[in-house]
Amino acid sequence: MDITCTLSNNRALVGLSGRMDAVTAPAFEQHCESLITQGTTAVIADMSGLEYISSAGLRSILSSAKKLRTAGGNLSFCGMTGMVDEVFRVSGFFKMFRVFATKDEALAE
Repeated sequence: MDITCTLSNNRALVGLSGRMDAVTAPAFEQHCESLITQGTTAVIADMSGLEYISSAGLRSILSSAKKLRTAGGNLSFCGMTGMVDEVFRVSGFFKMFRVFATKDEALAE
């Protein structure tokens, strides 16, 4: 999984591409922890490049969201398609998180 990050107005747009599985999911969690340490607690994860997400990826998201909330922030998502969108719907993550169709919609909030 590749991770990119753009900071703007005390928010981070984190781009994810590839596969989020047991091997790669910890990198997302570590990235969120690093952002919290730097004082950025509002994170938008752009999932448009993510092809696959496993249960380990979902656990990493839950853990990261909890840490961000504890720090006074939040985690939201945008750009989901295909299998990733389906997994988020079936797992109930659409009810737990703010999910935007596009990056522009997420950034407008």
